[in-house]
Amino acid sequence: MNEMRKTAVCLVSGGLDSCVTAAIAACEYDLAFLHVNYGQRTEERELQAFRQIADHFSVTTQLIADISYLRQIGGSALTDSSIAVPKDSLGNKKIPVTYVPFRNTHIIAIAVSWAEVIGAEKIFIGATEVDSSGYPDCRKSYYRAMNLLIEEGTRPETHVQVVTPLIDMSKAQVVARGVELGAPLHLTWSCYCDQDVACGRCESCLLRLKGFREAGVVDPVPYAL
Repeated sequence: MNEMRKTAVCLVSGGLDSCVTAAIAACEYDLAFLHVNYGQRTEERELQAFRQIADHFSVTTQLIADISYLRQIGGSALTDSSIAVPKDSLGNKKIPVTYVPFRNTHIIAIAVSWAEVIGAEKIFIGATEVDSSGYPDCRKSYYRAMNLLIEEGTRPETHVQVVTPLIDMSKAQVVARGVELGAPLHLTWSCYCDQDVACGRCESCLLRLKGFREAGVVDPVPYAL
């Protein structure tokens, strides 16, 4: 790592938002990549995308954590196969069944522990509030509260902050920023349902396709449509 640059932990799921966030973080920091398997349907495919994105950015400091107990807890279509992933639906005002209860708090807790050990001062996460599924742990108010908790729960000399560079961006703006930075969007995986070819019908696929369309960019990922 470059000794002149400080270190940041970047949460990389393997999806579009986390990839663009990594590209943004790489402009200023040496990166440590964190990926979390939480028992999601597309766990293997997301992990593959994570590894490929890490290779692209030449990130060797990596942590792959397992919190698959979230599958045992259930309560989400992403972790419970008996709950169907909604198809062909966007704009629902209710919190969708793909919300994994309090997931981001579990993930950020791991990131904070690791950041404190390796001396990272920032934790980058690709949360968006504008074009999103409406998850409560993706709101600006959540991250303000989380940063207060981190300050209270770490050593006095530790000052770690969660950073959300995409929080106010539309999906089209995220795509455009990724293209501008040369982020490897072709390596990303967004589909909630499938691991071979993206379904193109789940909410995550629909939001992604909408973003690429509005940005005037061809999505490099193939779909089953």
